[in-house]
Amino acid sequence: MTVVAGLHSVREALKNRREIERIVVARGLGGPKVQEIVDLAREARVPVRFEPREQLDRLAQGSSHQGVVALAAAFRYSTVGEIDPAAKLVVVLDGVEDPHNLGAIARTAHCAGAAAVVIPERRSAGVTDTVTKAAAGALEYLAVARVGNLNRALEELKERGFWTYGLDERGTESYDTVAYNTPTAIVLGGEGHGLHEQVKKRCDALVRIPLAGRIPSLNVSVAAGVVLFEWKRRTVNS
Repeated sequence: MTVVAGLHSVREALKNRREIERIVVARGLGGPKVQEIVDLAREARVPVRFEPREQLDRLAQGSSHQGVVALAAAFRYSTVGEIDPAAKLVVVLDGVEDPHNLGAIARTAHCAGAAAVVIPERRSAGVTDTVTKAAAGALEYLAVARVGNLNRALEELKERGFWTYGLDERGTESYDTVAYNTPTAIVLGGEGHGLHEQVKKRCDALVRIPLAGRIPSLNVSVAAGVVLFEWKRRTVNS
């Protein structure tokens, strides 16, 4: 079992018919958002228990739960082969280790129209309670493919027709002028090291975000937002 904490995350899990064992609500907590969760749980025949907030603190193990916690089935990872054949955008993460960054990127990727996020099994954050909370419900709609070999996964995406664009501070083209071909895979490096050399070699183009300050790079979740919504502006809204 895994813990889903927070009003929005629990609501989205219920709306997406995720398998949930029970929902725990802090005793005395009310309001329309809580009532919506209770109503959705009743429709899905999921038991709701009202318990002291201290019990929710123990269940959430430090995560901000807003008085609502769900005990759900373990998160199911996808494979690259299971990614929707109609997908126009996939986000590939080359070793993002901070769970807050992974959750934020998942949320942004879903909002920008991505069908999936691809992560490696090693040297990368996996889907945890912290990631689920930071994703704010996006993981109920976004596939997460966990792969043993990221280079092989990129080759598999290319065989499926994806064009791969790696974000790198030494990229030869700017993110806002490069011509994005679809379907598109945007490849982002991990905190500190950026893209590995073998990953760079498998990208069709390396793009950069021009910066005005003296710091050489943005936080990876911020960079993801910049590039993904530029992709959306020019490929979806055109």
